[in-house]
Amino acid sequence: MDSLNNTYIFHPEVAAALRNQKPVVALESTVITHGLPVPTNLELARDMEKVVSEGNALPATIAVLGGRVHVGLEPEELERLSTERGTHKISARDFGPAAARKWDGGTTVAATLIAARNSGIRVFATGGIGGVHRGSNFDVSSDLIELGRNPVVVVCAGAKSILDLPATLEVLETQGVPVIGYGTDEFPAFFSTSSGLRLECRVDSPEEAAEVARAHWQSGLKSAVLVVNPPPAVDAIPAQIVEAWIARAEKDAQLAGVHGNAVTPFLLTRLAEISGNATLKTNLSLLKNNAALAAKIACALFPDKKPVV
Repeated sequence: MDSLNNTYIFHPEVAAALRNQKPVVALESTVITHGLPVPTNLELARDMEKVVSEGNALPATIAVLGGRVHVGLEPEELERLSTERGTHKISARDFGPAAARKWDGGTTVAATLIAARNSGIRVFATGGIGGVHRGSNFDVSSDLIELGRNPVVVVCAGAKSILDLPATLEVLETQGVPVIGYGTDEFPAFFSTSSGLRLECRVDSPEEAAEVARAHWQSGLKSAVLVVNPPPAVDAIPAQIVEAWIARAEKDAQLAGVHGNAVTPFLLTRLAEISGNATLKTNLSLLKNNAALAAKIACALFPDKKPVV
């Protein structure tokens, strides 16, 4: 961590846990800055940190403040991110401009992966990863590229439903990223438990997930291990219903002329409106569910260490 002093700021508790090889779970922050409405975003950020703590791991929400990467946030910093206008969406390409211009911003999956690797954090919980956008084989999220080169266990509910899921799985294979179903033989579809896409590997316990991750990295591979965790059944939405909502949201995005990295937040917001906030409820549920599983996997990776209290 000493080599990161110019660009990284570590919360004292996170720094101590990493030095002592105790379980830490990274959490991204674009869900706070760009993914959820106020005040739901702050409530969710607090809830995810609480869930990780209750799982005997230490939460480390990652964000950029004043151009520096913060690994672990104070309560007032979470509040600042949740309400501040004009915050940036920080992806892999944005660290340099953010540092030079002293931006504030939420880190995407890609950026959080990089920060987690640089910090020595081995487990990261998020909602859904980015992927290949529908209708364009060239519009590929940098999340997939960074998953291919950062050795972190990433717990998610699959890729966001608005994406081309078969193409996303193909790119993950190309990047050498094992996709592990947690309690499932299928790739989850974010809001839905099933996509109809079969997986090669399934685990049914945090210990099994940790075993797969260790074996992957001990083989000399440097890619992430993607653990896909279906949303809780009580809050999941049938895939055919979600597809109908997505079709409406995509049409609205085209009519509004939305492009680039504004597409995903626009579609997720529109889906919440169309569904009467059913998708928002599912999103919140799966985020907390993933945080809980990530804490268990982090503890399984460090079985000989006393839990964080």
